Amino acid sequence: MINRRTIFSATIAVVAMFVVPASALADEIRIEHAKGETVLPDRPKKVVVFDLATLDTLDALGVEIAGVPNAKFPAYLSKYSGDAYAKVGSLFEPDLEAINGLQPDLVIVGGRSSAKYDAVAAVAPTIDLTVDPGNFVASAKKNVDTLAVLFGKEAGAREKLTELDEAIAETREAAASAGKGLIVLTTGGKMSAYGPGSRFGVLYSDYGVTPAREDLKISNHGHAASFELILETNPDWLFVIDRDAAVGREGQSAAQYLDNELVAQTTAWKNGQVVYLNPANWYLIGAGLQAMQQNAEQIGKALRKE
Repeated sequence: MINRRTIFSATIAVVAMFVVPASALADEIRIEHAKGETVLPDRPKKVVVFDLATLDTLDALGVEIAGVPNAKFPAYLSKYSGDAYAKVGSLFEPDLEAINGLQPDLVIVGGRSSAKYDAVAAVAPTIDLTVDPGNFVASAKKNVDTLAVLFGKEAGAREKLTELDEAIAETREAAASAGKGLIVLTTGGKMSAYGPGSRFGVLYSDYGVTPAREDLKISNHGHAASFELILETNPDWLFVIDRDAAVGREGQSAAQYLDNELVAQTTAWKNGQVVYLNPANWYLIGAGLQAMQQNAEQIGKALRKE
């Protein structure tokens, strides 16, 4: 069987920063992404998406999708759970046979599915839109631009990115005088804390919250935390991601878990400055255009005590 990706890679090389419109390349499009570059013969019409951030963005831009993973979608993306969209595996394990059966023009992976890039790319043209956590918003906006040009949605993307920039600017303004913050993730009776440069470091780097501490271990699973660590840190604001709520696991909520005598002694708790972030947006979606807008607005409103 001839590898379609090999054929695409052999086409005429034209350098572009992100994506060059088909009109500029006689119907040929080159896409630069996290795993290199992919060349398509034309604008893709049948698209499979594994990366939920990309799905969020394409949904916002009005791009039709053919296939998605079996996943727990937040309410605003719940339509993708329906039979109108082919199911092509999970967020971590693509079903290569199902993908091949669809014969998509393009498959988009990222984040959880990024590790399967090579296997998927052997079946169909594939790009990896994994976001750089150390440069979160800029990296996410670059992906939005890439998708907008690829699907001819530049005007809509510009409008939405302007709205996002405004929301982030307002949040940073509120954060400048709000005091120090700490973000934690709770799951199954355990907790991790995240500092600058971490998976959820966007809270500090882009939304402008001053970190309550900068000595936390940077890893995907965060710095193992305890109630004592929160009391020792004593943040002015405590931002909480309830992973169990994000994935639909029943049990003790983050609010119940944190309701104890140690956390109750912190400035954040005493002043009613514990913010339960949208768990799906932060844990599942991440860099989606709609999720980022909602996240910036939620944090800004919280800091302004609206």
